[in-house]
Amino acid sequence: MSGGAARVALVGANGFGAVHRRNLARLAGLGRAELVAVAEPAPLPPGSLADTVHVYPELGSLLAAESDLDVVIVSTPLHTHFELAEQVLASGADLYLEKPPVTSLAQLGRLRESAARAGRLVQVGFQSLGSHAIPWLRSAIEGGDLGEVRAITAVGSWTRPLSYFTRSRWAGKRTLDGVDVVDGVATNALSHAVITAMRVAGVRRATDVLRVELDAFRANDTETDDTTVVRVRRPGREPDLTCALTLCGPEEAEPYVTVHGSDATATFFYVLDEVRVVDAAGERAERFGRDDLLENLLQARAGQVDLLSALDDTEAYMTVLEAVRTGPPPRVIPARFVDRVGAGDDERLIVRGISRDVQRAAAAEATFTELGLPWAPADAEGAGLVVGNRVVAFSRDGRERAASLSPRPYLHPVRTLGGVTLTDHLPLDHPWHLGVGVAMPGVAAAGRPVTNFWGGPDYQQGSGAYRWGGTHGTIDVDASSSDVASVRQELSWPDADGSALLREQREWHAEGVDDRTWQLTLRLVLEAVDAAVTLTSPGALGRAGAGYGGFFWRFAPCRDASVRTRDAEGEEAVNGSRSPWLLWTSHFDGAPASVLFTAPPESDDPWFARVGEYPGVGSALAWVNPLTVAPESPVVRTLSMYVSDGILTRGDAERLFDRGPLA
Repeated sequence: MSGGAARVALVGANGFGAVHRRNLARLAGLGRAELVAVAEPAPLPPGSLADTVHVYPELGSLLAAESDLDVVIVSTPLHTHFELAEQVLASGADLYLEKPPVTSLAQLGRLRESAARAGRLVQVGFQSLGSHAIPWLRSAIEGGDLGEVRAITAVGSWTRPLSYFTRSRWAGKRTLDGVDVVDGVATNALSHAVITAMRVAGVRRATDVLRVELDAFRANDTETDDTTVVRVRRPGREPDLTCALTLCGPEEAEPYVTVHGSDATATFFYVLDEVRVVDAAGERAERFGRDDLLENLLQARAGQVDLLSALDDTEAYMTVLEAVRTGPPPRVIPARFVDRVGAGDDERLIVRGISRDVQRAAAAEATFTELGLPWAPADAEGAGLVVGNRVVAFSRDGRERAASLSPRPYLHPVRTLGGVTLTDHLPLDHPWHLGVGVAMPGVAAAGRPVTNFWGGPDYQQGSGAYRWGGTHGTIDVDASSSDVASVRQELSWPDADGSALLREQREWHAEGVDDRTWQLTLRLVLEAVDAAVTLTSPGALGRAGAGYGGFFWRFAPCRDASVRTRDAEGEEAVNGSRSPWLLWTSHFDGAPASVLFTAPPESDDPWFARVGEYPGVGSALAWVNPLTVAPESPVVRTLSMYVSDGILTRGDAERLFDRGPLA
């Protein structure tokens, strides 16, 4: 070897150490590094090392025998990193430490002090941070090329056999022999997804993190999580990070990080070093190179570059690991939601529907529990409406929803007397659709910008396209009271700056009709706070058939859906029509059910109906013309819905309609 080659020792030459051995052989061929010693207690395959490489059973004997080491690579189990790293730094060598660096924030602080005291460099083996796509994305974000960034998300869906979780004594453990291990999906297998999202967001220090929220589960028989949402709240108005991860997917899918901008969406497949950008011009893909982190460390030793994955820059990521370490154990996913594929050590546990669920969690910036997945039940949220002895609807305040979804109160789930769930919330196609409630795409007072109380992107009148913006308001519950049959709410509608534009009185009432039908009645009184405001919709801005806004019911996934009114049948004929009633029938999760909507007596509002794109029904306040709400002239609407098991006929609809409101 030439005199310029760095003298390198490798601790842990089996397992992932084989990757380092191959990389060192490559660098040796380039004259940049020489592997001089290995610490490995287990036998290596014949021919794995050159005859000149010295082999030791552990690091202590290696350091005692070898002198003038330039770099030591530590590629050992997570819980051994700290002590080995301390020994390396004390020896005077620079350190390449596999990811994650250590197993607690306290250890990170001590190791940073040791590195500073020794004057040594520490590179952490988060390989994705060497991708040239990351500085490209940072430049695009900072330069406004993607527009205003509202969120950064990561999705990882891998599959692992049972042998992965039994590969060693420490696999899948929170602790081993009293020592922290923290071997979970977010802290080892898919830790790259988390730290890559952080680096794309510019999150490096603990001060860049307001708090970490975890929703951790496991299907496998482990101590740690294999299916988790990590949500990183950031200070001020910086976009939050949401990472939805699983090792229980049906197949190995490429993990990715997405930057959600108002003008474009950039999705970074970090294993492939590929970025796909979707904007008004269409979709394009960019491929990038990658710097090897060991080469980067060697160049940093020469003062040529900065470290790409410096120990100091893992501090923000370590707040996630610390949250996992100190948090409660993961909840168990019941076996009835898990499929078993394969046999023996090759058997894999697959959480049913998880590929879609991780995408949905990221799109909605929500946890699995907030999505209401059947294996992630939440404590009862809000008041329940009861008919007989059955809870048929829950009232939610919606305040935990992401800002871009226009947080607001709604009912979900709404069920038939037979227990069939008829509503959806946070669906993948339109995450801002929230059960049954009231929402408005546009509300504006004179001289003030339009506020979006519907959620999602804003319709642009000039271009006829939708664009995400920071225009979202909230509908806040200022006061609420309830009994078993009713929920009464005092609401305010503040804009993005917190100034209330509207106040609302809303009441939901539930009452039985017969053994298969119950009635849900909504009464709302909407009044301007200080000055008249205008309610608008995409339809009022010129988009045909899209005058949605006001009451809206997002149905659960269903099939064989049919929508009709007294005089029309089918989505095209019903959408935008006026009729005393609208009947929806379909099969939900295998069970047939129907909802009859009756029009408000106060106004002849058109019906909004979607069947093909998604299942939903609304009563439109501003179908083609804006509606003005003045302080002295409130908008009042009363809608009744008859919720029934089975398929109602047109005759059933007429009989229920003629029955009139329940007293």
